Amino acid sequence: MLKFTLSKIAEILGGTIEGGNPEASVHTLCKIEEGHEGGLTFLANPKYTHYIYDTKATAVIVNADFKPEHPVQAALIRVGNSYEAFARLLAFYNEYTTPKPGISELAYIAPDAKIGKDVYIGEFAVIASGAEIGDGCKIYPQCYIGSQVKMKENCLLYPGVKVYPHTQIGKACILQAGAVIGADGFGFAPNNGSYEKIPQIGNVILEDNVEIGANTCVDKATMGSTVIKEGVKLDNLIQIGHNVVIGKNTVMASQVGIAGSTKVGENCMFGGQVGVAGHSTIANGVMLAAQTGVPGSIRKENTVLIGAPPLDPAIFRRSCVHFKNLDSIVDRLAQVEKELAELKSSR
Repeated sequence: MLKFTLSKIAEILGGTIEGGNPEASVHTLCKIEEGHEGGLTFLANPKYTHYIYDTKATAVIVNADFKPEHPVQAALIRVGNSYEAFARLLAFYNEYTTPKPGISELAYIAPDAKIGKDVYIGEFAVIASGAEIGDGCKIYPQCYIGSQVKMKENCLLYPGVKVYPHTQIGKACILQAGAVIGADGFGFAPNNGSYEKIPQIGNVILEDNVEIGANTCVDKATMGSTVIKEGVKLDNLIQIGHNVVIGKNTVMASQVGIAGSTKVGENCMFGGQVGVAGHSTIANGVMLAAQTGVPGSIRKENTVLIGAPPLDPAIFRRSCVHFKNLDSIVDRLAQVEKELAELKSSR
């Protein structure tokens, strides 16, 4: 449990304390509207300002220029940027509460595996032959690290992560629970009414600072590599097909599906349930709204699209209005055709 005095928190954040007892302690982080004694919260969005006057939290992190309009019971910790400061505190809290270095007696590590310094490996984790684990990595219980996997320093693998053989993982990557990296790509060849499996002999490369969400799957390449480049963030329940390349700092929300051999550019943003057809090329900076279906390449950079097939958002909104009126439009058209037919027959 986190337990620090307000003076220590202020020291960590480089802030100053106003009101309250500097030696009072906090032991949890909480929302301002759910504040309680012993809790520490923050105020960054003006919409939540009214909560500060009633919150039961022991202390609230606020911007240095915050001016209360009514008395505040909680102590104030004034900092330059309350949102950024609270984010740093969350990171500190996360680091404080993660397991300390050490290898469980219930883990299996192959004799020829290489384990770096200050590594944590939890119960029932398996590190297979030839695997290399960098300094400071944390591998939670029931993870599987396949043969010849190369993992650089300070990676974090939550419970149940499965990393198939020959995968390469860069520095400071985070793999959430249940992620599967390097399973076979979906490759089958029709053969006399059935399907013959095409061997998948490639691998997956995750570059530095990549985060893979819970139960997300990144398939290995048929040949060569599926590549997730530096800074990419993938949400939960995403499917990345074989031989896909995702450019730097691209982010994708839950349930996105990228079919095989597609190349996605840098700094793209995909909403939930976006689907992209195989062998497509998506330019840098493309933004796709939720449930957008992409049947082919998008080559213009910084394009914003929505729908299936994808359209400019303004066109899509107008089309939606027309679609809602489609039934009455059809009825009116039928009436016009009927009247036109009657006019012709009366001549």
